[in-house]
Amino acid sequence: MNQHMLSEGKLLNSNGDLNEAGYAYSLIKEYNRKDIVGNKWRIKEWDYYYVGNKKLALAITIDDNSYMNMCSVSFFNYENCTYSEKMTLHPFSFGKLNFPSTSKKGNLTFQDRKASFHFDKLDDSRHIYGIYKKFKDGKDLEVDLYLFETNPSSMVIATPFNKKRHFYYNQKINNLSCEGKIKLGQEVHLFNKNDTCGVLDWGRGVWTYKNTWYWSSLNDIQDGHHIGFNLGYGFGDNSYASENMFFYDKQVYKLNDVTFNIPKDKKGKDEFSKKWTFSSSDHSINLEFTPLICRKGGANILIINSNQNQIFGKFNGSITVDNKTFQINNLVGFAEKVYNRW
Repeated sequence: MNQHMLSEGKLLNSNGDLNEAGYAYSLIKEYNRKDIVGNKWRIKEWDYYYVGNKKLALAITIDDNSYMNMCSVSFFNYENCTYSEKMTLHPFSFGKLNFPSTSKKGNLTFQDRKASFHFDKLDDSRHIYGIYKKFKDGKDLEVDLYLFETNPSSMVIATPFNKKRHFYYNQKINNLSCEGKIKLGQEVHLFNKNDTCGVLDWGRGVWTYKNTWYWSSLNDIQDGHHIGFNLGYGFGDNSYASENMFFYDKQVYKLNDVTFNIPKDKKGKDEFSKKWTFSSSDHSINLEFTPLICRKGGANILIINSNQNQIFGKFNGSITVDNKTFQINNLVGFAEKVYNRW
């Protein structure tokens, strides 16, 4: 697969189309919401953070889908394979949250009577803090976490859709080390850099109405080494580049294609709770994925339909790049298949 590397410059041309499609290791293309020419109802911007270790994990999303904005929080317990989540939203936002145009600087805040969360970019870290009132059993969930980049490279991709003025500009910052605390009622859970990692999913774009995506992310520590990957496909025109990368400490390796082999029942329906495998045409990816928690989310409201299957579990197997084989042994990550009519 020939993959095109992006050059510096503006993301969009005067027609609202991508100046260039492809991948990079940092946000070298300049995104500005004001440059968008496409349908303002189709603009979607979000910041999604996942942090966790082998016992607990937290996921927080703040997004603006133009016709609504939203804050979603999920708290996972891997020891007993349970999770709790809450979401609050507001209609007709159209950019009112003022998402930063880059992940390199700027702050993001969501606040209403249920939830108040801040994503602050500091000089050497990212600070995530806030509260979701009456999150579980009447108890408030309080978050105070600092995240630190361990690798100078990240996954960046500019993907066109097969429709004019539609695109997706995305960055995944893997292997963020994390320290801080989460408090649920009187329960205090401490996270430290020795065992807790995370990822930032930073997305900006103009999306088509119907699409399906597959995404998997690993961020963990094995024998003192930070190991992570970003794997995904399913929407847009991926002929310019894949979004597949493997991270090992401060190194990054570009991968080609990937296939998520999700088990199916006799009627051809996905069985997400059974063991998956991941493979690639060049045999560089050989992974097994054992589910622990199956999170099913989404909504079906008039013309909006979202069917989310996000699975959290453990990866085993290997990834081979540049004649090196990296073993992955019982590392925690997640994989998802999401269909949206939005």
